[in-house]
Amino acid sequence: MKIIVAIKQVPARDSQLRTAPGAKWIDETDLSYEINEPDAYALETGLQLKEKHGGEVVALCAGPARAATVIREALAKGADRAIHIEEESTGFDPLSTARLLAAAAKGEGADLILTGLQSDDLGYGQTGVILAELLGIPHATIIMQVEKSAGGIRVKRELEDGWFQHVEMPLPALLAIQSGISKLRYATLMGIKKARSKEVRRVTAESLGVKRTAPGIALERVYLPERTKRTQLFEGSPAEAAAQLVEKLKFEARVI
Repeated sequence: MKIIVAIKQVPARDSQLRTAPGAKWIDETDLSYEINEPDAYALETGLQLKEKHGGEVVALCAGPARAATVIREALAKGADRAIHIEEESTGFDPLSTARLLAAAAKGEGADLILTGLQSDDLGYGQTGVILAELLGIPHATIIMQVEKSAGGIRVKRELEDGWFQHVEMPLPALLAIQSGISKLRYATLMGIKKARSKEVRRVTAESLGVKRTAPGIALERVYLPERTKRTQLFEGSPAEAAAQLVEKLKFEARVI
């Protein structure tokens, strides 16, 4: 089974974020970066499938030169080789990113393509779905479990209110993996050493035959949330005050 796992490099979760001049995006000066967490779970799913059924795991990443660090991490954890689409900026557009990934994936003949459910930086949750459409293969999202079956694969999808859906799918297919479905592995010292000799094929949009187009989505303004302190007194009986407090915590603060 050949499995392609799309991974993305995003700012580290503990980064101190500041808006860039013009407030169109964040200031990337002195930021540290890491693999997108949902993509890490997609990679783990692919590695587990390879361990059970054999085959090959190919890491696929579109991003600038610094994205090589997350590619090496994927190789150190067990991916067999990687494809790096060297692109300084793919824009804030899932379609343009999906076009690049589709062009790189077409020649691979993969049985399964795995992506994270969404990215930690932009969070559109659309790149995987659009990628499947461009490749003309079936897809499923919010995947909690993947099992190989005689006719293809059987997946478990997370629905609302604790419900799940089991779906039989033919191959090739694309799955968008939900975060937290398994325990992530660490790269071993031996894995890190082996990663140095594994193949990383570097391509560009031009070599893939993908024409650059203006992004279909434009960010008007990026800003940090304002922090304000406010005191509110609830009137009425203790039961009425408690009911008002619960409503505020649920629908305004959204902490319960």
